[in-house]
Amino acid sequence: MIPRNDPRAADADAEHGRGWLPHPALSVLLALVWLLLQQSLAVPQLITAAVLALVVPKLVHGFLGPATRPRTLAAALRLSFVVLWDIVISNVTVARIVLSPRSNPRPAWVVVPLDSRHPTAITLLATIITMTPGTVSCVVDDEAGQILVHALDCDDAAAMAAQIKARYERALMEIFG
Repeated sequence: MIPRNDPRAADADAEHGRGWLPHPALSVLLALVWLLLQQSLAVPQLITAAVLALVVPKLVHGFLGPATRPRTLAAALRLSFVVLWDIVISNVTVARIVLSPRSNPRPAWVVVPLDSRHPTAITLLATIITMTPGTVSCVVDDEAGQILVHALDCDDAAAMAAQIKARYERALMEIFG
């Protein structure tokens, strides 16, 4: 046990989520979302945003575990743009499949073997796959180190798995290690 007056106590508190901002990214996100939803920078809204940013992460810290910080912000931003672009393109593709009377989609199950073992990276990969229209991550198998993905239209399951790994997993491994 570290005495409270020891300088290492602040580090121990931060590790266990007892610091002021146990999840700084979540705090910033909550404050920004609140201000965007309120469409105001009035003092009461700024105060509410600050309170939410401080209180909510403290309340949910036990569910989230310790904060994970990306190694590089530039890679995270690049991945964000890639994901947003893929979501737009996938929306158009799925709309064509659904609205075209001549479409003949070929649904498939795709096994994506994982190189990453970082839990946050794997969770984000499964989330990215599910957010992209036309694909859903159905099973994350930690023991086998793979994600089972259902694709609405897939000619080549191996090529799709390679594309998921190249576009998303490689970037997530750069971000989280």
